[in-house]
Amino acid sequence: MINLERMTDHFLNLVQIDSLSKKEKAVALVLQKELEALGAKVEFDEAGKAIGGEIGNLIARFPGNDPSRRPLLLSAHMDTVVPGEGIKPIVEGRKIRSDGRTILGGDDKSGISIIVEVLRALQEKKRPHGEIEVVFTICEEFGLLGAKHLDMSRLKARDGLVLDCDNVGILFTKSPSSDRLEFKVHGLEAHAGVCPERGISAVQIAAEAIGRMKLGRIDSETTANIGVIQGGSATNIVPNCVYIKAESRSHSEEQLTAQTGHMRECFREAAEKFSVELEGKRITGRVEENVWRDYDRMNVPEDAPIVLAVKRAAQALSYQVQTKATGGGCDANVFNKKGITVANLGTGMHDIHTVKEWLAIDEMNQAAEIVLETVQQYK
Repeated sequence: MINLERMTDHFLNLVQIDSLSKKEKAVALVLQKELEALGAKVEFDEAGKAIGGEIGNLIARFPGNDPSRRPLLLSAHMDTVVPGEGIKPIVEGRKIRSDGRTILGGDDKSGISIIVEVLRALQEKKRPHGEIEVVFTICEEFGLLGAKHLDMSRLKARDGLVLDCDNVGILFTKSPSSDRLEFKVHGLEAHAGVCPERGISAVQIAAEAIGRMKLGRIDSETTANIGVIQGGSATNIVPNCVYIKAESRSHSEEQLTAQTGHMRECFREAAEKFSVELEGKRITGRVEENVWRDYDRMNVPEDAPIVLAVKRAAQALSYQVQTKATGGGCDANVFNKKGITVANLGTGMHDIHTVKEWLAIDEMNQAAEIVLETVQQYK
């Protein structure tokens, strides 16, 4: 029932429309026309205005032909990461890749193309299904901002699928909570050659803190990373300021609290170790911090209706789909936090967020078949 050639062509056309985060308008308007041509009622919310983007989240509604069935949500995100402008997809056998200058954009336009093809197939074959609500979000790659600013009261569905991961044989039902941390380390500037003893190196403070910090894989549920370090102005100046961005993630709220607290304490203790006395006054390094919850964990029960529907669909098609936990976050985290039970199904994308990104055509087809059967299985 899935028209693989049509879906592949749709994807090839879609990835050539630039849609970096906050710049999704061009692709959103194309999708609006396509969905309206299929009979959907399409609207855009105010998320774009809230975050300074070109356009809001796209929300489409397809009436069901079986009123006894509950509404179902299908979702993917429209934005891509950099370098994501001027994408030129290349088909090599059963794979699609970029030309090596940019990402491909399979994350997440493969998910969009799957959803569009499923809707087309349902319309053509007139198979029974309930109302389908489609949400194509903005700014997923920029902190899940589109989903965070989506007004969930606009949606009837209480269950759904996000199509935004790699392995088509895995339905991700668990993902961690994540904290974001920003530190501004203050030292004291001085001439590095003439009087370095009159300065306090913010770089040295940061190095001390990071050097004693637990990072990477902390345990089976927890990870942490220092992602950005910026600071200093010249080699002959003791640097007076360094800016650090970091994150911690865990499936355990207790472990996440402990890891985030550990990282904060490392910076506080390091700053207190460095000081100078000038004109009878003691000056000590100091740290400003900004810590906030980026997103909360996803923990979809094994007996959730959407999980059972996907498993039945895969079995009916002689595919194997396993539930699994992931270390990443996506819009599904936000949907679940806001009361819609959503799991994340793979689309066949690989090596995402790199110029080596590629899409397995047969895997995308498998994902589309599973989604189509899930829509028909879901009651």
